[in-house]
Amino acid sequence: MFTRKHALRFSLGSVALVVAGAANAAVDAAITTAITTMATDAATVASAVLVAIIGVVAIKFIRKGL
Repeated sequence: MFTRKHALRFSLGSVALVVAGAANAAVDAAITTAITTMATDAATVASAVLVAIIGVVAIKFIRKGL
């Protein structure tokens, strides 16, 4: 059951989403492209780090077994 407290939280969350959407609309296209490129680069680096960690763990596992 919704109370006034829940309704207030929901309405504040909705207002925050609308304001964030309006603020995002004013961003230049070049900035949006740069952020997208940065996110792609970050995903590439994170994948490389994950592969390196898995490699180190695999080598430790193999050495422990021998």
